[in-house]
Amino acid sequence: MTTLVVGGAGYIGSHMVKQLAQAGHSVVVLDNLTTGFRELARHGELVVGDLADTALLEQLFCEYRFDGVMHFAAASLVGESMQAPGKYYRNNVANTLNLLEVMVRHGVKHFIFSSTAATFGEPEYVPIDEAHTQQPINPYGASKLMVERMLQDFHAAHGLNSVCLRYFNACGADPEGELGECHDPETHVIPLILQAASGRREAITVFGRDYPTEDGTCIRDYIHIEDLCSAHALALEALVRGEKQGALAYNLGNGQGYSVQQVIEAVERVVAEDDCELSVEEGERRPGDPGTLVADATLARRELGWQPQYSDLETIIRHAWAWEKKLADESLTQQDKI
Repeated sequence: MTTLVVGGAGYIGSHMVKQLAQAGHSVVVLDNLTTGFRELARHGELVVGDLADTALLEQLFCEYRFDGVMHFAAASLVGESMQAPGKYYRNNVANTLNLLEVMVRHGVKHFIFSSTAATFGEPEYVPIDEAHTQQPINPYGASKLMVERMLQDFHAAHGLNSVCLRYFNACGADPEGELGECHDPETHVIPLILQAASGRREAITVFGRDYPTEDGTCIRDYIHIEDLCSAHALALEALVRGEKQGALAYNLGNGQGYSVQQVIEAVERVVAEDDCELSVEEGERRPGDPGTLVADATLARRELGWQPQYSDLETIIRHAWAWEKKLADESLTQQDKI
């Protein structure tokens, strides 16, 4: 198959591109490189551009005959979305609309969308299944929910088949050590803690210890990046084979929640093997952060045949730690050159 991966130079997208390429796909990556990295898109043909550029989209869809499209390009910081909602509705909603419209014009019927647990808002129960009410409490989650609704309407009007994958906390790194997280600035908790352990950050800040959880810190469901991508691949295959039709949605997670404090303790166990330590600081709660988010991914397991391979938290951290040590070594090498 020939697959377009939008945002394929970012963290999740680059791992997805590698998986697709290894499975024999011809992959075209569209990324504006504002948060992605050119060197991470090494397994696909990179086109530098933006979904706001409708002329470029037309050119791409004329040049290639895509069997499917995967969309990972979105602004995704909850706190930023509270301060700059316009950016999120413009990038996440309006630009996605551009993509969907060009797909319809060129008869491309298979679409995989990177959605989020943030569409649910404060959970009424956990673990969260697909029947849970969607009431986002921040513009980021609201923008993703708007796209989910658009996909329902595009299926009804144009026969566009789609799968929305709502994931919880993507984490970990390529087990082969080739790819990993390198956001700038970094916002995900596991790489932040690991940066504190490697010395690339002075300390890790815990934002709030007054949540209604056992140790007072937020609880999240951590899913390995490789498992996340395998679900996307299975979803695309199901659409292309005609096994799934409609505007579908699945939650992705391990069904096991860990508090921020538990993650810190797990990191301490892993990095102690390298005689590393980390410093922990206390901060206030961040607006828009629910206390507990844990997924019920039963539906994805049953309907897509999805089976996570790296559900153990320490395994996830070990893969991420290997990547962080690589980044830390590169940083020291650059400093020596200066």
